[in-house]
Amino acid sequence: MDPISDMLNRIKTASMARQDQVMMPFSKMKLAIADVLLSAGYISGAERKSKKHKKSEHEYLLIGLKYNDGTSAISGIRMISRQSRRMYLTADEIKPVRSGHGLAILSTSKGVMSSRDARKQHVGGEIICEIW
Repeated sequence: MDPISDMLNRIKTASMARQDQVMMPFSKMKLAIADVLLSAGYISGAERKSKKHKKSEHEYLLIGLKYNDGTSAISGIRMISRQSRRMYLTADEIKPVRSGHGLAILSTSKGVMSSRDARKQHVGGEIICEIW
């Protein structure tokens, strides 16, 4: 399974189950996506931690979920680019998500960023997902 889609599915199911936090294996890409979600206000925190299990040490990412008046800040997540089909956009092709109420996350040459930042910096890249 794709690690990024696994991350987004974990966040989505944990928010539907009204959990406070969700834990997943660590990667730099997941941390960058979590930073974009944090700056957009969809999650309350993202932290890199490690734990020892027997003789080895494993790193994981701990994401705090955000709720507004009992409802999750995340209404929905949709994967766009998959392992079997990568989707790339130029800066001119980036459109608002849900009439501006949502956010797209792109992997660009300048790093992982939101669709709004990519349009401002006039860079395109691989569109990872949409969140609203």
